[in-house]
Amino acid sequence: MTVRNPNLIYVFADQLRYQSLGYAGDDKARTPNIDRLAGQSLDFCNCVSGSPMCAPYRASLFTGKYSSSTGMVINELRANPDQRCFGHVLRDAGYETYYIGKWHLWANQLGNHDDAVNSYTPPGPYRLGFDGYWASYGFHHTYWNQYYHENGPERIVMEGYEPDGQTSLAIEKLRTAATAEKPFALFLSLGTPHDPWDRDNVPVDYLQLFEEVEFELPPNYKPHDDPFADAWARLSAEGRSQLPDWMRVYYAMTANLDWNIGRLLDAIGQLGLCENTIIVFTSDHGEMFGAQGRRAKNIFYDEAVRVPFLIRWDGEFRAGRQIDACLNTPDIMPTLLRAMNLDAPDEAEGFDFSPLLRGEAIDEPEAAFMQGMGATAIFEDGHEWRALRSKRHTYALYRADQSELLFDNVNDPYQMTNLAESAEYADLVSDFRERLAGRMAARNDTFECCTWYERNWTDDRVILRSAVG
Repeated sequence: MTVRNPNLIYVFADQLRYQSLGYAGDDKARTPNIDRLAGQSLDFCNCVSGSPMCAPYRASLFTGKYSSSTGMVINELRANPDQRCFGHVLRDAGYETYYIGKWHLWANQLGNHDDAVNSYTPPGPYRLGFDGYWASYGFHHTYWNQYYHENGPERIVMEGYEPDGQTSLAIEKLRTAATAEKPFALFLSLGTPHDPWDRDNVPVDYLQLFEEVEFELPPNYKPHDDPFADAWARLSAEGRSQLPDWMRVYYAMTANLDWNIGRLLDAIGQLGLCENTIIVFTSDHGEMFGAQGRRAKNIFYDEAVRVPFLIRWDGEFRAGRQIDACLNTPDIMPTLLRAMNLDAPDEAEGFDFSPLLRGEAIDEPEAAFMQGMGATAIFEDGHEWRALRSKRHTYALYRADQSELLFDNVNDPYQMTNLAESAEYADLVSDFRERLAGRMAARNDTFECCTWYERNWTDDRVILRSAVG
């Protein structure tokens, strides 16, 4: 019998790209537990991060809106709380909520991350409805003996390696939730495999798994910086020389992440939660590692935007099925809430893909609409882009010079040939150009420069509104 209100466990890694997982075909990856989960789940194999950065992703996830509507156009802005979010819907439906890990929607300073004024989000509206258990922090990316906050600014130190401790804390809370009468929703936001990829930032046992593995530069590596890259995306000569070892640490972090996913899955089974719980495993965005002359994220190329999205509900969703729909970040909340028999807020902008979870046919969007709103964490113009990713193609447009790019992701998976430069594809480029204009108009996205949002949406890096007036 279908349970009306299933539990939800939503686990998201930070900077884990789809391409670096075993089930996605990477033979260097050591991800047996994530691969096992993939075999038990529905696999949205064309899932993308619509605004591939930490804070813009989280704002879109929790509001179901695009960055041009949340105003979270760069990192280190404080989110506007005057909108109905994922947490509000869950709370009002009687769910007990748990939020563990990185938040990244409170601090309004660039830098100074560990000061409580930035790392601690106080109880109240800025937790966006997550009014239950809270064990969170703004962000940090060194992972030994780190801290979190509950309902006060004092630090609670988590001894050892942070992903291990966070997973243990999540399992502890699941033990409590499993015996409670109320349904629960637990969000676990893990920091790995985000940089820095220093050898001492991962347990040595995992690093040793990859010491003899040869990591090569990607086929689409470029020895010069992308001219549209911001300071976070550019590579120094030293950084270029370190790319193979950075990858080694990244894969070691991912192997540790996988171990923790295995622990979590085992606990879910031992607690008898499998049949009444929707489990999601995903990531906020990917990583370039020198591809296209870039590092980091914040770009429309597949290494940055394509992320895993596995969703399991034993007895309800048929395991092991690939869904090739172009699931985008704003679509996640509407899709999950409908699967849980709850309604998304009227102002949510994402598409509800939930019928696909049960194998039903729908008239789905032809492509995911993606937005690059500026530099990573400063208001700086010249980096803005908009893009569409369909099941086959990626089309992108830069604001600075109106240059266009078109890639055939099936025949050219490393996106090395720009078809927009070929007269043979002029009609297809024109079609994508028109579709992109339509998607932008639907979201009232007028392709402004980054500093326009600083002048019109923010005061001292605090977002003052949640939709274009």
